[in-house]
Amino acid sequence: MEKTLPFSQVLAIGFMLFAMFLGAGNVIFAPMVGQQAGTNTWIAMSGFLITGVGLVLLAIIALTRGGGTVERLAGRVHPLFAMIFSILLFLTLGPIYVIPRTTSVVYEIAINPLVQAKENTSLYLLIFSSLFILLTICLSWNTTKFVDRLGKIITPIFGILLLILIVKSIITPMGKIGAPQENYTTGIFLKGFTQGYYTMDVLAAFVFGGIFIKSISSLGIKSEKQVSKLFIKAGLITIIGLIALQISMAWIGASSVDAIGYKDNGGEVLAQSAKALLGQMGIYIIGTVIFLTGITTNVACLAAVSEYFERIVPSISYKKWLILFSLLSMIITNFGLNKILTMASPILLLLYPLAIAMIALIFTNNLFNGGRSVYISTIIGVGVVAVLDALKDAKVFPEAINHIFGFIPLFENGAGWITTGLIGFIIGLIVTKTRKEPTTLINMAGQEVNKM
Repeated sequence: MEKTLPFSQVLAIGFMLFAMFLGAGNVIFAPMVGQQAGTNTWIAMSGFLITGVGLVLLAIIALTRGGGTVERLAGRVHPLFAMIFSILLFLTLGPIYVIPRTTSVVYEIAINPLVQAKENTSLYLLIFSSLFILLTICLSWNTTKFVDRLGKIITPIFGILLLILIVKSIITPMGKIGAPQENYTTGIFLKGFTQGYYTMDVLAAFVFGGIFIKSISSLGIKSEKQVSKLFIKAGLITIIGLIALQISMAWIGASSVDAIGYKDNGGEVLAQSAKALLGQMGIYIIGTVIFLTGITTNVACLAAVSEYFERIVPSISYKKWLILFSLLSMIITNFGLNKILTMASPILLLLYPLAIAMIALIFTNNLFNGGRSVYISTIIGVGVVAVLDALKDAKVFPEAINHIFGFIPLFENGAGWITTGLIGFIIGLIVTKTRKEPTTLINMAGQEVNKM
């Protein structure tokens, strides 16, 4: 007999998942889009919300339909692809990028304005990052406590504080929405679409599946069907929260220019807006919000990557991986925020198109009878252009790449992979029909049904 959870418990689980997704990236990119896009904010945000929010729910559903883990989902392409993609994904969502970025953003917004460090900033960052990551280790030590710690305590606190800031910005706006900046006068939707990558929430959905399942097992939820249902319900709560948050953050950014001028990054936009709206108290409020959202993201990511590597290398325990990745995260954090962002951007431009392609494939699986050739050729089509976009972003022969491959539709807007992915999909269909590959359908419960 299936165990039925009360709505209050489902809501707490939804808050837990929301807290796992809601990190520093979720509150610093939308304000920057708002500032830069001006009167075109809502066009840009419609693209932003697709990749930054809408695809998150699809990724959650795709994960449940694809077997519950990113390895099984990516394994539909090829086992080697699944291994490489999964390792790169987990490392990016963990010690290479997200944890160092989050820790650095928390320091820059929540701590630096208070200590007002002009000298010895490296020392302050080292001290803070050590303490912050130590706290992350403590909270990640026992994943069965996630619901109580994240869903019932931390999320409501930062939710109320954010609501104070948002309501104040609506009641007494900082100014009128101005004209868009040059980079948001053309290709506005696609610009917002690619900016949504940087929240990393679609990639996070793949990563958090394993830790979500592990954390709710203590509630007596065991069967795959129950887990899938609960994952989707919690996902809906998360999506509603993320949509409301991102639109609010974009509004704050768009209405802030008269009061604070144009800023170099979303963190600065948010910090200065909080001060303009609420005075010195605003600095304390936004500092607390960023601190709490930062710690929830770090806990979720550190736990997820440690759980994954324990699964593939069981000879090393979860807690040992936890300590190892914490140390690596702390080292990378102290390179500084600018270097972290520069280093990770090409990786995101590679991983995001591949993730979106896998989501599309799992939802259309039954249309092409699950033929592996379709998976392989589509991923190849997407992957080739994604690699080129990553190289351009890394400043590796960008002019030559644009000159040679500029004929591909949408290539200059960073979305050429859609065109080549569709071509690969069509080629895969032809190959599947020609070779008469075995049929692998997915039923309503997310279970595979193999036919010859």
